[in-house]
Amino acid sequence: MAAISLIYNTFMRRNAVFVGTIFAGAFAFEMGFDTYIDKYFDSRNAGKQWKDIKYKYVTKEDEE
Repeated sequence: MAAISLIYNTFMRRNAVFVGTIFAGAFAFEMGFDTYIDKYFDSRNAGKQWKDIKYKYVTKEDEE
């Protein structure tokens, strides 16, 4: 019961703190989820993306 009281007094007593906690949590979740999904996509499509095959088609003369 003490843990619930501590959580309530810390995060939910004031509306501004509660909303700020929700926004911060959503932002952190989004950053972590995006990072995980990008790494998963890159691992599943290794060798098929432009960054992996660019060296075959672009020469140093083309970059200048």
